[in-house]
Amino acid sequence: MKLAPHLHRLGNDIVASYLIDTDEGITLIDAGLPGHWHDLERELAAIGKTRADIRGLILTHGDSDHIGFAERLRREHGVPVYVHAADAHRARTGEAPKTRMGPMRIGPTLGFFAYALRKNAVRTAHVEEVVEVHDGDVLDLPGSPVIVGMPGHSPGSIAVHVPIADAVFVGDALTTRNVLTGRQGLQPAPFTDEPAEASASLDHLSALTASWVLPGHGAPWRGSPAEVASAVRAA
Repeated sequence: MKLAPHLHRLGNDIVASYLIDTDEGITLIDAGLPGHWHDLERELAAIGKTRADIRGLILTHGDSDHIGFAERLRREHGVPVYVHAADAHRARTGEAPKTRMGPMRIGPTLGFFAYALRKNAVRTAHVEEVVEVHDGDVLDLPGSPVIVGMPGHSPGSIAVHVPIADAVFVGDALTTRNVLTGRQGLQPAPFTDEPAEASASLDHLSALTASWVLPGHGAPWRGSPAEVASAVRAA
């Protein structure tokens, strides 16, 4: 789905990833679930591009619902997969601490896990080789994405600022739809390793300039990163 010039979304409000389309090629942000491979193929066909146009995939963190088709893209098409150094082990192995899930309601929670099963979550392959990135890196990829450290949800959670798309991609640093409660609107994300650290990391958004704040779960948000950070803290 096209959101704006250069900016496309794959998936939906339950699980989303993003495609940045430029004259130099395509950068992907996150890889959703394995079944989102078909969403990627449809979006590429809609814009007249192929998988050969993809120059890189950046993971906002290493959780299974963000690495879905990453290994397939790397293995079959040689696309490099970038992840923060602190989450590299998580992306390669799936090893993560037990996290506090937070409040939940039966309907939304079952809906989330049912959707994950339909999108082949049980077949998620970990990423055998990754390119490690760090806070402040500007990657040599279409759109010149900037890595912004957002530890808390996981040690290596990041936001990705892409000025050409007027967007910042926040992964699970925050959400606009809690997959466990169904609650809509700006709020902290569930499944967070260190909630206090995640809240402190919201400061890192405030200095960014963008019109789109794009989470891995929930509807795309129009508004400044500083306004979004303030609203999440108040939620």
